Amino acid sequence: MTLETGVVSNTSGSSRVRLANTDILVGIKAELGTPAPDKDDKGRLEFFVDCSANATPEFEGRGGEELASEISNMLIRVYDCPGCVDLQKLCIIPKQQCWILYIDILLLECGGNLFDAASVAVKAALFDLKIPRVTVTQDEGHVELEISDDPYDVQTVDVKSSPCIVTLSKIGHCHVVDASQKEEACCLARLMLGVAEHGTITGMKKEGSGSLDPSSIDDMLDTGKRVGIALNKSLLESLEEEQRQGKKKGRTGFLR
Repeated sequence: MTLETGVVSNTSGSSRVRLANTDILVGIKAELGTPAPDKDDKGRLEFFVDCSANATPEFEGRGGEELASEISNMLIRVYDCPGCVDLQKLCIIPKQQCWILYIDILLLECGGNLFDAASVAVKAALFDLKIPRVTVTQDEGHVELEISDDPYDVQTVDVKSSPCIVTLSKIGHCHVVDASQKEEACCLARLMLGVAEHGTITGMKKEGSGSLDPSSIDDMLDTGKRVGIALNKSLLESLEEEQRQGKKKGRTGFLR
């Protein structure tokens, strides 16, 4: 897996992940908006997935819309868990103003295991995210917001508890992770898990026409937790190492 952050300059945070022939670009834009009525003291996450027509011939026309909807719905499901992201820190004035993070995911090339790669790219982009600091002042009953234009006066998002998706594909009597396109073609059923840092499952979804017996599901859950913990640990270590390197790190971004 090849991972790079900060690849799109006009976003608040971005990343690019390449996993074999799968290539995904994520950009996050932070904008002020109104909190959701049922979560009036929290910020919001909005996921949008776009499948490039060049990624695979199947995406020409409106062919990629169903897959894009599945990926965005799965990301919404695994992130809709208390503790994944501290959304209260994104709230500026309860019931009035909050930060809304628009997370755009672009599938540039499809080579299998899209859900897992997309979740890694989203977590990396959230790690790279820098939100301007906002100062709230009250003058004669009017509330004014002052957004800092200092590029170093920013707040970041803690992604340690953010999940990565682990997809387990059932092939015959066995199950595999990080399936290739050919392996996915042989798979009749798969289980997708959102796994956080310490093995907490934040979301789960079963796909495919095949059935899964309870003993298989238990084995797949154990494997998913083990792989998810290792993936989260390796990802955070790589992101922190890249952050330490700062401007010294080599740039390979294709948009530079």
